[in-house]
Amino acid sequence: MSRYLGPRVKKMRALGINLPGLSRKSIDRRPYPPGQHGLDRRRGKESAFKLRLQEKQKLRVNYGLTERQFTRLVERASKMPGNTGDLILQLLEGRLDNVVFRAGFARTIPAARQLVRHGHVLLNGRRADIPSARVRRGDVLALRPRSRELDVVATALADPVAPPPAWLAVDPVAKTIRVAAAPDGAAALVAVDTRLIVEFYAQ
Repeated sequence: MSRYLGPRVKKMRALGINLPGLSRKSIDRRPYPPGQHGLDRRRGKESAFKLRLQEKQKLRVNYGLTERQFTRLVERASKMPGNTGDLILQLLEGRLDNVVFRAGFARTIPAARQLVRHGHVLLNGRRADIPSARVRRGDVLALRPRSRELDVVATALADPVAPPPAWLAVDPVAKTIRVAAAPDGAAALVAVDTRLIVEFYAQ
């Protein structure tokens, strides 16, 4: 499946926000859109469509989903009981690659996805190599014995993006993660208006 492999900071500058799941770098040094005229670009009144599109893109790019994957996720959330916007964040936070990232075992979600795809992660004692797999309350994740001393994991644990969310119980020594509660979308690191995302797909 296709993945974005281009410059990540460029994506963040276009959206005007730092995306911790996408890159450890920041747009603070150049907080304006990319391109020859980014610094001098005149910004008129943004259309309602653009505002909704940007909110959707923030989530899609941060979590590394394709357009088709994100559309299916929104459709799934819309069929579940509860607030659709909150459910979108819960489904994204509950992805296996994101859990590995939020636990501090990887510096970004793409790095966490690579750990999963290469078979370094066990889910309830069994190899799990599908990044989009959903975790549930009570699940236990662990790095395989031969993977616990990986330099990339040690580097990530030494300098985490943020403390693990309350719904994850992390043992950095044993390299294990226990899902103590249902994934909490309110703990997401990206600030978005999910109402605009729901409206985007309702058009």
